[in-house]
Amino acid sequence: MRDFVLLEVRRTLRDPGFVAGGVAVPVLMYLLFTNLGGGDAGGWRTGAMVGMAAYGAVGSALNTGGGVAEDRAIGWLRQLRVTPMRPHQVVLGRTLTASVTVLPALTAVLAAGGLVNGVRLAPWQWASLALLLWLGSVPFTLLGLGNGYRLTGQTTGVVNMVANLGLAVLGGLWFPLALFPEWLRTVSAYTPANRFAELGTSVAAGHAPPLGGILVLTVWLPVFGTYALLSYRRATGRD
Repeated sequence: MRDFVLLEVRRTLRDPGFVAGGVAVPVLMYLLFTNLGGGDAGGWRTGAMVGMAAYGAVGSALNTGGGVAEDRAIGWLRQLRVTPMRPHQVVLGRTLTASVTVLPALTAVLAAGGLVNGVRLAPWQWASLALLLWLGSVPFTLLGLGNGYRLTGQTTGVVNMVANLGLAVLGGLWFPLALFPEWLRTVSAYTPANRFAELGTSVAAGHAPPLGGILVLTVWLPVFGTYALLSYRRATGRD
């Protein structure tokens, strides 16, 4: 499985579309949102940095599904079916691949916050912020994989794009939740994107993430994981 993961990482990082969409877009959006009209250098830039880093990580995680859909089209999944790897090992391998490819988007936005926008955090906050957002992106990888194994390449791209935008808006990654009506804030609290970003905003504010948010993400993890595994089995006809 190690060789499989290394192969998939190299394939993904060689894709110029990954660099443009997964890294450049969230950085440009962050700098635009926080500097348009002069912006302030206070909490808004820090909060927007966390939100856009989360958005970039979610987008990169979901985009893993696009590569899976392409593999289906070229027959790569049929080749994997004759290997000794079990379905859960293939899904795990792809998840580990995505955990590597999420890092460029995540670190690029954090670097833009610190180097360009002057965001100042303690060293432990920077390290904790990057680590928690990295680990917290796993459920979204599984969602993207499930879509890729189940849908066609073109449909996967559309569904993942809609999912990314929907999760970002509903989860408050682009706009503060204070702007939402009360009923929408209540719904947002149960979405994985909202709780994902909460990992970062809590650390940026100097305290540990709330237990409730961790529990919500923990519930979504097996839900999306089961979806990815069942979708792979359906695509390959393996038990």
